[in-house]
Amino acid sequence: MPYSTNVERVALAFGHKGLDVEWVDVDPSDRTEVDRVSGQSLVPVLVDGDRVVTDSTEILRHLEQLSPEPPLFPVEPARRAELEVFLDWFNRVWKRPPNEIEAQRGKPQPDEELIDALGRELTDGLDLFEHLLEGREYLYGEFSAADCAAFPFLKYALDRDAADDESFHAILREFLQLGEDHRRLARWIERVDARPRA
Repeated sequence: MPYSTNVERVALAFGHKGLDVEWVDVDPSDRTEVDRVSGQSLVPVLVDGDRVVTDSTEILRHLEQLSPEPPLFPVEPARRAELEVFLDWFNRVWKRPPNEIEAQRGKPQPDEELIDALGRELTDGLDLFEHLLEGREYLYGEFSAADCAAFPFLKYALDRDAADDESFHAILREFLQLGEDHRRLARWIERVDARPRA
């Protein structure tokens, strides 16, 4: 799935660790095989021997256990806990507005006021990332799981790929508009985009 944000998370992690992976492309309209292998239809799914790992964040954790160097998670417990809080926040809180906007726009009569409010949440959230990047190359200093998790979504502030017609990505493009006060974030997007992917 060439435009899957969650697959790109894992591709960045494999690239960072220099691990080989065999990718199996999935037709978005037929996820029968994904369901058969993992018991659910979401991608990515990692099959590692007898173990099947679903959810992109869980796959990042699995890769860290499998191959701790170079790290995606800090070794120091307090720093790791801070990064885990960020991952939980990003997945449960930050991703909520674009998902809700997509659901609203799929309704016969979308609530435009709600869409506008959710869009403002996304736009206002850019300031948090700009602040996190103060004095840092990456969200937590060194490249980490935080960058893998956030980049595939935040990149749409700069990405204008005409071939990508995914509605979720169009929502991100619409509401993630970088201004002059988001220079660090723009440089971070370019820096992460230049990193290897598996």
